[in-house]
Amino acid sequence: MVAGTASCAAVQGGLLTGLTSRTSRSRATGCGGAGAGLSGPAVVALFLAGRLGSHLAAGALLGLAGSAVRLGPQVRAALLVAAGIAVVFFGVRMFGRGPEDGCHPDAPPRRRTSWRGRVSGIAAPAPRALALGAATVLLPCGVTLSTEMVAVSSGSALGGTAVMAGFVVGTAPAFALLGLALRRAATGRLAALAGVVALAAGLWTISSGLSLGGWLPGSGGPAMAADGPARPTGAQAEGTADHQGGAAGAAVRVGGVQRVEVRATGHGYRPGVVTVRAGVPTDLVFRLEGIPGCTRTLTIDGRDVVLPATVRLGAREAGSLRYVCSMGMYVGFVRFV
Repeated sequence: MVAGTASCAAVQGGLLTGLTSRTSRSRATGCGGAGAGLSGPAVVALFLAGRLGSHLAAGALLGLAGSAVRLGPQVRAALLVAAGIAVVFFGVRMFGRGPEDGCHPDAPPRRRTSWRGRVSGIAAPAPRALALGAATVLLPCGVTLSTEMVAVSSGSALGGTAVMAGFVVGTAPAFALLGLALRRAATGRLAALAGVVALAAGLWTISSGLSLGGWLPGSGGPAMAADGPARPTGAQAEGTADHQGGAAGAAVRVGGVQRVEVRATGHGYRPGVVTVRAGVPTDLVFRLEGIPGCTRTLTIDGRDVVLPATVRLGAREAGSLRYVCSMGMYVGFVRFV
C-alpha cells in the first residue's frame, strides 16, 4: 500500500487532472456543460471504479496467460510519453480564465428542470472518468509491475484477480484524496498553481518515457545491449569508470563466471557503472538497500526483473549494456572491456 501509493500516484495521478479542472469550474460558476451535473467526489469515484475494473481484468488475464499479456518496455515507454502529453494538455486547460461553454463566470447558476438536462450533465463526464481510470493499467509503475508478476505466478484467473484487487483497493484512498485535492484547487485561486503542478507532472512523465525507451540524447539507447553474445576473447584488462555519481565496480570470478554486485537504493543504482571483462560469462547480483521505490523493478536486456535477483548475461563482446528502473528515472550501465 505504501510503496504503491508513492510511486503509482506519481505516474498515474496526473490523469486525475483531466477530471477536475473543467468539471469543477463549471460547477463553481453554475454553468452548463460537461460535468455540471456530477459532483467532484462522484467523478473521482468513477475514476477509481474504472481503475479497479481494468486492473481486475488484467489480473485475470495475467493469471491465465502469464507474462504473455504484459506490456513490453518500449510499449510502456510510448504510453508514458502519450500520457505525459495528455497531462500537459490538462494542465494548460487549468490556466483558462475566460467564459467556458459560452457562460460568464459571474452569471447566476442555471437550473436544469428537465430529466434530459440532468442526464446529459451526468453522462458526459462519466465515460471520461471511467476511461481515464481504466487507462491507468496501461501506465504501470514499478510496484504495479511487481504486483503483476505476483499475479502471473498465481497461475489462475481467480488468483491473479485477487492480487490486483488487493493492490488497487490498497492504493485507492491516496488516489481519492489526490482527486479531491485537485478539484478543490481547480475551483479556487490555486487553479494556476495546480496547472503548474500538472505541467511539471506531465513533463516529468514525458521525460521518464523517453528515458525508459532510450530516446533521450546521451541515454545510451534502449535498455538492452547493442552487442550480442561473444566467444571468449582471452586476457583483457578490467577498467574503471565513473558515471552519474556511481563509482565503477569490480567483478569477482566464481567458478568461471564473473559476478558483480549492484545495490538498488531509493536514489538509483550503486555503483552506477560497473566494468567487467568481455567474453566471460557475467552475473549481475542486484540487492536492495533501504527503501528502493521504483528501482525495485528494472528493465535490462529487453526484459523486466523484480529485485532482489541475479541477472545472467552470458559472455558478451566489448561494449555497454544499459538498464533502467521501471519508471525510467534511474539508469545504470555495465561496460564490457
